[in-house]
This record gives sequence, C-alpha cells and structure tokens, in this order.
Amino acid sequence: QVQLVESGGGLVQPGGSLRLSCAASGGAFGTYSMAWFRQAPGKEREFVAANRWSGIVYYATYPDSVKGRFTISRDNAKSTLHLQMNSLKPEDTAVYYCASTPSGYYFDYANPTKYPYWGQGTQVTVSS
Repeated sequence: QVQLVESGGGLVQPGGSLRLSCAASGGAFGTYSMAWFRQAPGKEREFVAANRWSGIVYYATYPDSVKGRFTISRDNAKSTLHLQMNSLKPEDTAVYYCASTPSGYYFDYANPTKYPYWGQGTQVTVSS
C-alpha cells in the first residue's frame, strides 16, 4: 500500500516562497506519476503540477495559474516529491495534497479521480 506524507506548509507573505515535500513509501516511486493538487474552502480540488513518468523520462506539467512560479521535482533516491512555490499570491492559499498513480504518461493527469493514492494535505496560507 502506497503512503504519502506532505510537509512544508505554513504562513507566508505575498511574494514569498515555500517548498513542500511529499515522502512516499510502499510503492515503486520511480515509476509512478506524481502530482500536487490544492483545495481552498468551498472550492473543488484543483490541479497544481504533475510529474509524469513516460518510461524513459519525466515530464512536468503546470496549469497557467502557477506556470513560471511553481516547480515540481522528485528525488527518487529518497522517494520524495517536492513543490517549490515562488511569488506566492493570496489566491494560492489552500490545503495542498500530494497524489500518485502507477499510470504512465498517457492519462488525464489534471483529473484528481485518476490518482488512487493521496496524502493528508498541508495548509499553505498566503497573507500579510
């Protein structure tokens, strides 16, 4: 059974940075596609970033709302996924979730229902 544990959330001022981490266990981390989602109060879970495994290389994908500000990366030796968030805005405030799937490159990566494994979430608050 795959287990995911997020860390690194907190309170940050607008324009600041945070780095989230997701420690994975129980699965073949190197061959899983991984992603970050977020959910603000009263809103649906929103896709933030994906790191997909093609069988040869990893591909990072972002929605326009975070492109150029957020960077997803992975450390396979430590079975850890990261999300570096820069130039944070108040609208980035949400609970951030790590998700994983054994699916390869060709799947609906922005759809949260395509990920069978989830962490418990970590709160990110952007406020002055």
